[in-house]
Amino acid sequence: MQIKDLIPWARRDSAPATERDSDNPIATLQREMNNVFERFWNRVGHLDWPWGSGEAKSDMVETDNAIEVSIELPGMEIKDIEVTVNDDMLTVKGEKRIERQEEKKGYYLSERSYGAIYRTIPLPPGVDGAKAEATFRNGVLTIRLPQTPEAKAKVKRIEVKGG
Repeated sequence: MQIKDLIPWARRDSAPATERDSDNPIATLQREMNNVFERFWNRVGHLDWPWGSGEAKSDMVETDNAIEVSIELPGMEIKDIEVTVNDDMLTVKGEKRIERQEEKKGYYLSERSYGAIYRTIPLPPGVDGAKAEATFRNGVLTIRLPQTPEAKAKVKRIEVKGG
């Protein structure tokens, strides 16, 4: 037996995969594990995490005289958000709590959704954290961190030449 006999995708036989893999224990195990996970996800369905994949989406952009950080925080309120700048780190904390109760003829509905965000973003040198400003509009937190004049003076443009 060669190593390629144990790896189903390494074989180039003309027989269909189900016939080739029926006597291969590794392929059988892989197929069974795939079935277990497929049945689990089909039964659970789509989980509605507060921020999709479990992390808030963010962008960092450098303008002429500042660094702007935007973080999506849907469903949060301004009172639930805390922003701090410490040395060269920006930290955003927040907690989302949504409760909904509905009672109509024949049924009672009670839903709760909780989620927390804790995000630390390293900042480039030359950012003036003491002059940082934050705004929250339509579920998007925007933090503007001005750059110090010294940091802007240190920027040197390098010409790119063809080779």
